Amino acid sequence: MLKPSPNLLIFTDLDGSLLDHHSYRWQAAQPWLDRLAHAQTPLIIATSKTAAEVAPLQRQLGLSHWPFIAENGAQIVFPAQWRDRPDYPARHLGADYPSLCATLRELRSQTGFAFQGFADVDDARVAQWTGLTLNQAHLARRRVGSEPLLWAGNDEQLAQFRTLLAQHELSLTQGGRFYHVMSSAVSKGNAARWITARYRPPHGPPLTTLSLGDGPNDISLLHASDLAVLIRGQQDRPLDLPGDFAGQLYRTRRQGSQGWCEGLDHFLINGRSHHE
Repeated sequence: MLKPSPNLLIFTDLDGSLLDHHSYRWQAAQPWLDRLAHAQTPLIIATSKTAAEVAPLQRQLGLSHWPFIAENGAQIVFPAQWRDRPDYPARHLGADYPSLCATLRELRSQTGFAFQGFADVDDARVAQWTGLTLNQAHLARRRVGSEPLLWAGNDEQLAQFRTLLAQHELSLTQGGRFYHVMSSAVSKGNAARWITARYRPPHGPPLTTLSLGDGPNDISLLHASDLAVLIRGQQDRPLDLPGDFAGQLYRTRRQGSQGWCEGLDHFLINGRSHHE
């Protein structure tokens, strides 16, 4: 049976997964957080949030000694013990934020598509959109390589928008509340693969990777893992992993942090396999 250990690498989404979708609370997950910490199991956050948002939350969760993935993979932030890396304190992937926003403004001007990003509004509007405090909204706007959008067009326009973004080597992924624009090569899955390679020992037992997420922007992360927990989300239709996924998938019945615990219970207590 698989047990928590330093050879188990766990990646987790935040909103709707480790954090409840509406309250942002994680107290239901605290027993598992304590158990993973005791076993020295790496628990690596992978989120659409910015590094400025994640850093204080990571401290509250007791996870500051692990790296984390911000902005859906546009940034990997290193812990203090990785100071020997030449790119410390963070590895940036894909297009920089100013050029990305300039491309979005150009496309909106050319097409007339109706959308607004964080760069178009102030902290107060982002707070209104998200339910965050003004200070939290300010941190959410400190971006390096991705832009959340509120889309007001129809589905046909959205498909056209995706095509235009691809011509600029950009992609669109859907999170819990927003669409996110980033470089085509950027994803949570690619960032997780990079971190896994950094942890993989040249000798000794192999690593096992386990990922937990609830939204479309988590699919690449789950697909990159040996074990995947698809937490019941807010979508009308259930999500699916690509057909070439070679690992084991478990779908939870519960949402948020309770679903997060259910997924870990399945793989680390029950020790079962579940293919879907």
